[in-house]
Amino acid sequence: MKYNPPFTITPSILNQTSVITEKIVTLAIQSEQAKSLRLRKANRIRTIQGTLAIEGNTLSENKITAILDGKLVIAAPKELLEVQNALAAYDTLVKWDPIKESDLLIAHKMLMAGLLADAGHYRSTNVGVIEGNQVLHMAPPANQVPRLMNDLFSWLAYTELPPLIKSCIFHYEFEFIHPFLDGNGRMGRLWQTLILSKWQPIFKDIPVESLIYKFQEEYYQALQNSTDKSDCEPFVEFMLGIINTTLDEVRSAE
Repeated sequence: MKYNPPFTITPSILNQTSVITEKIVTLAIQSEQAKSLRLRKANRIRTIQGTLAIEGNTLSENKITAILDGKLVIAAPKELLEVQNALAAYDTLVKWDPIKESDLLIAHKMLMAGLLADAGHYRSTNVGVIEGNQVLHMAPPANQVPRLMNDLFSWLAYTELPPLIKSCIFHYEFEFIHPFLDGNGRMGRLWQTLILSKWQPIFKDIPVESLIYKFQEEYYQALQNSTDKSDCEPFVEFMLGIINTTLDEVRSAE
């Protein structure tokens, strides 16, 4: 029997999907006409800074720009490596296939190289998301991870849901499974960007991660609400709202 993640499609989700689709098509035409390489570079920097800041990296957009330009930046070695890895991963994004599990493992190895001993491999121990003394989420047992990830990729390959919706569902399910010892957050966000960019290439230059960072408490709460509800609808609603707002910001900057 095929696996289907638990989700509910609400009128709000359908409406946001329609609005975002209209905006992204218009933005793609405008961007092609403008060919603003400077703006695309700035958005890529915002993406890298946002996704790493969520995980505690303190480097500013200016410092990440300097790293991208090959300039010397004085910072903690770990933070420098996180930026270098993320820049490499997002530069390689278009070469990966979102429905290939092997590509996800390659991406994780690149993103976590030098940061995690078993980068590119699923975890072999049980993990949980802990805040203070409270366990917020106990991930599925390690021995179930390969099966769960295989099911998730099989679903991604056959589902006929619109890319906007299925990318959000994949993101939530990925975070719920928590397949790696570390790097799950940045990988989930990277893979959603990949799914969306295969639908509309301009998404690789849309800094959705930057806005997630601004609303990271709400981001984590949406993940928790979906887990509590056993339905990823709250997270899908949240992510569509983030994408919608990010598109407005990008359009105003064009």
